[in-house]
Amino acid sequence: MTIDELQGKLDEMAFVSFYGLKIESLAAGRCVTRIPYHVRLDRPGGIVAGPTFMMTADVSFWLALVAEFGIDTPMVTANMQTVFLNSCKGEDVICEVKILKMGRRLIFGTAECRSRGGILFTHHSITYARIIAG
Repeated sequence: MTIDELQGKLDEMAFVSFYGLKIESLAAGRCVTRIPYHVRLDRPGGIVAGPTFMMTADVSFWLALVAEFGIDTPMVTANMQTVFLNSCKGEDVICEVKILKMGRRLIFGTAECRSRGGILFTHHSITYARIIAG
């Protein structure tokens, strides 16, 4: 699938479209996405809420796997550990995914969410499971 086709699929998913996630680049095992800042993402105090980063990391990881295996390959999040390092106020979130190891069933990698200027907001260690029949 092309980036435009995948973007269309994301825009149809209610839990993703709320955040406005945009695909910036995509290749097998790698993905960069962007969440445009909007006040609806803020928690009290004007700081972007944690679930924004977690959704972005998870969906971006899935996109990197779609680039590798195709959209019809059944895959699910098996584990995600998130470390919040800096708060985000009033700016876009850029998420970069790197697949580190692909096993037969389990796939391991990282996602980092940053500002356009490079401030690291979150680091995520992610494990996905491929659903293999039999």
